[in-house]
Amino acid sequence: MSNSKSKSRICAVIPFYNEEKFIRNVVLETLKFVDLVIAVNDGSNDDAENLINYIKNVIILSSTQHRGKGYALQLGFIESLKRNIDIVITLDGDNQHNPEFIPSFITAIDKYDIVVGNRLGNLKKMPFLRIMSNKISSMLLSLKTKQKIFDSQCGFRAYRNDVLSRIKTSSEGFIAESEILILASRLNYKIGFVDIPTVYENESSKINPKEVIVDFLKILFR
Repeated sequence: MSNSKSKSRICAVIPFYNEEKFIRNVVLETLKFVDLVIAVNDGSNDDAENLINYIKNVIILSSTQHRGKGYALQLGFIESLKRNIDIVITLDGDNQHNPEFIPSFITAIDKYDIVVGNRLGNLKKMPFLRIMSNKISSMLLSLKTKQKIFDSQCGFRAYRNDVLSRIKTSSEGFIAESEILILASRLNYKIGFVDIPTVYENESSKINPKEVIVDFLKILFR
């Protein structure tokens, strides 16, 4: 349950694809800090969805095919708007984002419209290629958005519902999270950051670097 000082309704949107190893624990830990979890199954072919069925205050949305993280996030955002949620927390279902940091996002959203996790304060556990791609993409997004972007690739975030009601991404993959920052900046939304630790489990197996680079350049110069 949310421990926010205000009466805001807070939910978490958790997209997942073949995360039967982690999803149940991520959902249960997240529920300690939010009122509702919207878990979005992006076409998984494992037993992940069955592991979180029937958990109280959990809504499961399922895609019949694997469309991508951006598409799954949009499904979750639409559902949150239908339910008049005030603040939406997004985090991954693969145990990379520690739900214990959710209160930090809830506190920070008082001053911003979007709050993004910043993992670049401690790079010891981040692979070198990820460090370089993140720093370059963050620098380019800082120029594009005219706001300081510390960690463009982090999916651990908080959004005000007003942002989600006005923004719809065209990207269905991982790059949708960068596209959100660009679209938000055009509407003069303020983007803030909170420091979080770097955790890596199995993310690398789900990202096609060449595909992500091409998609990033498309949204950057659109």
